[in-house]
Amino acid sequence: MIHDFPLWFLPATILPSLTISFVIGFAVRYWAPRWGLVDHPAERKVHVTPTPMGGGLAIWIAVILPLGLGQAMVALLHSGLIPVGWLPEFIAVHLAGLHYRSGSLWWLLTAATILMLVGLVDDRWGLGWKPRLAIQTLIAVACVVWQGWRLTLFLDVPMLTWTLSVIWIVGLINSFNMLDNMDGLSSGIAAIASAFLAAVLLTTPTSNAAGPQLFIGGFLLVLVGALLGFLWHNRPVARLFMGDAGSYFVGFCVAVCTLTATYADYGGQAQHAVLAPLVVMAVPLYDTVTVIWIRIRQGRSPFHPDKNHFSHRLVQLGLTKGQAVLTIYLTTVTCGLGALLLRQVDALGAGIILLIVLCILALIAILEATSRRRSPDS
Repeated sequence: MIHDFPLWFLPATILPSLTISFVIGFAVRYWAPRWGLVDHPAERKVHVTPTPMGGGLAIWIAVILPLGLGQAMVALLHSGLIPVGWLPEFIAVHLAGLHYRSGSLWWLLTAATILMLVGLVDDRWGLGWKPRLAIQTLIAVACVVWQGWRLTLFLDVPMLTWTLSVIWIVGLINSFNMLDNMDGLSSGIAAIASAFLAAVLLTTPTSNAAGPQLFIGGFLLVLVGALLGFLWHNRPVARLFMGDAGSYFVGFCVAVCTLTATYADYGGQAQHAVLAPLVVMAVPLYDTVTVIWIRIRQGRSPFHPDKNHFSHRLVQLGLTKGQAVLTIYLTTVTCGLGALLLRQVDALGAGIILLIVLCILALIAILEATSRRRSPDS
């Protein structure tokens, strides 16, 4: 069933953040070197010239500003200071729900801002992996325990679902951080994944969650716009990197949105639709798991940076950097298309979709194994 929402909702949520991110990106490119936010070439990096960092600031402002203005308008409308008669019916119907969820929105943005600032400090002065991981975990625990943002998986085992939720949040934060190793890679994958998650929520709402689906779907589209605006500056050859500030902010926002969304009714016929986030995030998770495995196998710390990422391994196969990024884009799109179908099929169909995703990743792993046998350092 296709959810009936007006098409203007898409540009209304995407274009403001896209424009802000695009414009602020130029300012960050100018000021970042003066702030000491510059990423210099190194052995484990693929860029060859010093490049400004701090693109995460552009993404952050592009998300905060339109959502802040939107929430201010919702508050004024809800209080009666501005009449609601001129509002489109689509907005008026959901006004109460949007006002009700404003507290959750600002909790999310506050936590994401803290992580953005931690990433910014890391970009400028450098932080060890232990304090970074500790802060990420503390914020994830706070969100899961105090806000109740957690996986349910239709299991009545709170400690298990709480633990899995914390791991999911911290895992996605670091997944997008690890993906930020080639021009346009992490920001592009985040935009694709966010767009598919928004599509899942806006086209397959549950019978009792039309409001939350609109709320979370709209948030994801705002994030998509911010990422696309930044991507103009991050496209090859990148003039601006988003740095840890951006990857922490984006990874956290995507993780929380996947936890707070509803994919299937309890007791419904399509409970397997809860696997949609896992399918959409298959590629970032594949990169994270395989990189950690390679590092451990080589006797190094899982947090030690290197050039063993998915994108680097594709280049070792003979692809150019641009082809490697495009290959990862297309793989993510393929998995995302499977997520769109989950609610439309029965359990057997869902199993087939999961097998297709696993076969795609297995095929890539087999091809990569050829390259690793040729390289004694992999």
